[in-house]
Amino acid sequence: MNVIELLADLQAQHDKAAARADELRAQIQHLTAALTETEARLANLVTTRKVIAELAPASGQPAPPETNTAYQAIVNTFNQHPDQEFRARELHVSRVKFLAQ
Repeated sequence: MNVIELLADLQAQHDKAAARADELRAQIQHLTAALTETEARLANLVTTRKVIAELAPASGQPAPPETNTAYQAIVNTFNQHPDQEFRARELHVSRVKFLAQ
């Protein structure tokens, strides 16, 4: 092998190595972006879990429903008069009376 062939072979190896380095850089950029997105998702999940844990009752039991709600007033009205039919206006009056208590 003469010097010219050796230089040509070295240039071919250089070009091949440079192309591989470019491929690896592209993979690194892709993986870096994917890692950044995943870390952001993890941070959001941690925050969500903390917020839910703060709102959940400490005993692990579900919190009792609020009794001073429009829903509860309507349910109470139905429970107190199970055989009676109601119109929306009547339920509204019952709700107003209930909330005034």
